[in-house]
This record gives sequence, structure tokens and C-alpha cells, in this order.
Amino acid sequence: MRIEKFDFKKEPNIGLFCFSTDSFCLSNFDLSEKNIKTIKNVLNVPLIQTSLLGTPLVGIFAAGNSNGIIVSNHIFDEELEFLKKKINVLVLKTNYTAIGNLILANDNGCVISKKLSKFADQIENFLGVKVVVGKIFGMDLVGSLAICNNNGCIVHKMAKKSEIDVLKKILDVDVGPGTVNFGNPWVKSGIITNSNGVLVGNLSTGPELGNIADILIPMNKNHKLHKNNN
Repeated sequence: MRIEKFDFKKEPNIGLFCFSTDSFCLSNFDLSEKNIKTIKNVLNVPLIQTSLLGTPLVGIFAAGNSNGIIVSNHIFDEELEFLKKKINVLVLKTNYTAIGNLILANDNGCVISKKLSKFADQIENFLGVKVVVGKIFGMDLVGSLAICNNNGCIVHKMAKKSEIDVLKKILDVDVGPGTVNFGNPWVKSGIITNSNGVLVGNLSTGPELGNIADILIPMNKNHKLHKNNN
């Protein structure tokens, strides 16, 4: 399993443009050949390149797990048609477009913002996991204040113990606080991960990388740190 520093054309906030599950990785179109090679080598899943809502911000506008992705009904028709040929898609009829900021999920469980609480049963049936409403650092943006895979979850450094306990129980993984990209507590913005590997924004420090590896990579697997210059 690998952890690698990464950027999109010198942009370290890689989680805004990409997100991954154990079945696929969703990313924007504007990738170099080196980007594509790195994503495939580290995450080891098929890469699906698309726009969402006409933008490259696929990490903001989508969430999900290995069973598929969740988007708002503001998705463009051509984007939805393309994605449905590749993966399962759940479309929520909501004014909240930034679904990736409101849902935190892995293949064990899912935590959603109260803004999406009326869709809890629908999301639970689609993702195939238990869904609960939760907060992180007292905020509803559970999808941007944490990131998880099936090995672990990194959460905002000021998350409350009670919030962490909920994440541990529903996601069924160890949860720890952390930052990315030289102190950014909005950890989703700088990390792309699944159970095969971790891509981390290239401004991240050595201690941040070590902490991320400790949480997201199982202790019984060796991890290698690489630096990718794109």
C-alpha cells in the first residue's frame, strides 16, 4: 500500500477535484499523463474522468462508496447519462449541490449532514450501509471535515470526542485528528484515498504524512512514501 504526495498542476487541494472508492476513482478531465499514471498506480481502481455541474470540482459535488456515487439533481443531463454507463448513481432532489461536503462514507457505514436527513433511508438503501446524521467540530459539513477509507478516518483536529465516537461506531474504523497541506484542518480538501492507497496534497509536511499514514494505512501493511512532481 502506498502513500504519495500529489498535486494537480501545482494545486495541492487535490480532494476538490477527485475522490475514490474501492471500486473506482472519479476525477476531472484536466489530468496530465503523469497524474493518470499516479492515480492508477496508487489507488489501483478504474479512473472515470468527468465534469460535475459543468465544473472540475467532482470531489465537492459527489460522494459515495464502492456501490456508487450520490449527486444532486443539478447535475447536467449529459454528465448523468455518461456516469450511469460506468457506475451506479443516486440523484437527490435537493437545493444542496455540494453533496461531497455533506456525506462521509465508506463500505461499512455513512454519516450525513442534517441537511440531507430526509434522504437517509434512500442513501442507506443505495450505499448498502447504515446511515446516521452527525456533526464534526459542531458543524454539518461532515464530508469536508473528515475523510475515510475502509481502514481509517482522519477528522478535523478540533473534533469532539463524542463526534469521533459516532464516526468510529458507524464507519467501523479507527478515527484520528489530523491536518493536511501545512496545517489545513479541512482534511478532505487535500487527500484522495481508498483501501489501496493514499494521495496527499504536496504541501503536506512530514509529520502530517506520518499521521495520515498511521490512520489510513493498516499497521500490518508496509507503506512507502513517494513524491510525485507533476
